[in-house]
Amino acid sequence: MSVRTAPRPYPSLGFRRMRAFTILMLAVALVNTVVHLLDRPDALVTQAAAPVTAAAPAQAAPPPTPAAVVASAVSRWHDDESGHLAVVVQDLSTGRSHTYGDTGKAFATASIVKVDILATLLLQEQGKLSSAQKEVAARMIRQSSNGAATTLWKAIGREKGLAAANATFGLTQTKGGTKGRWGATTTTTADQLRLLQVVFTDDSPLTPDSRAYLQSLMGGVARDQNWGVTAADSRGDTHAFVKNGWLPRTGGWAVTSVGKVEHEGHPLLVAALSDGGSTQKEGVAVVELVAQNAAKDLVGA
Repeated sequence: MSVRTAPRPYPSLGFRRMRAFTILMLAVALVNTVVHLLDRPDALVTQAAAPVTAAAPAQAAPPPTPAAVVASAVSRWHDDESGHLAVVVQDLSTGRSHTYGDTGKAFATASIVKVDILATLLLQEQGKLSSAQKEVAARMIRQSSNGAATTLWKAIGREKGLAAANATFGLTQTKGGTKGRWGATTTTTADQLRLLQVVFTDDSPLTPDSRAYLQSLMGGVARDQNWGVTAADSRGDTHAFVKNGWLPRTGGWAVTSVGKVEHEGHPLLVAALSDGGSTQKEGVAVVELVAQNAAKDLVGA
């Protein structure tokens, strides 16, 4: 037998009206809230961040000036190699000259003294060399033959003969090596500049033919001898007149270079001297660096 459940009483009209009114009021309140929020966008939307201005790209530092490169090389050579470094450049077209580094220092010449030896011989012989002397001189300058240098060192009267000729040339700070050690002759950049003037200018006690002869040898050195101040020649390393020297010593390598180059149309005399280098290669590199940048600094190119 089933039991019949009585139907639930239907809500009264008053109750239904109250419920409808309540729902209506809630809807109105919701609408007002939305409107209020729309009037305050900062309450709903995160405030936009201030625009980020892109940083201007950092400007590259200007390259160091040639003079600064030379000064840095001299400083580094002192600090890293415990050696000395000096360079002098003279522009023959203007007469202007610059010196850099340890210009008052007396450096071992190594093989650059071979220019002085031959200049001395030419002065003593008044430019008239025998065929045998010319053959030895060519080997001494072009191939940097030490045997040839020893032969002519003896021929000029060793350090005494060199000193007498240098007094005539105007070299005052060059001292010949003793006991046959011509490579231990010491000199300064000032004296080497003066010697280059003797070889390459009319301000010279050498005859024009003697100067032309010495120049021809310095302008035709063997390829393996063609480095050093040739780095300052803007035309390339086959155009320079050069004589180089290198000598291992107790305090490190002496690497030296002298000659005449052309830089951006300017004829230059250049002498670069170094000592104390840990290797010959380091000495060659620093001599070329300072010669090239000293030339740039002097002519402004």
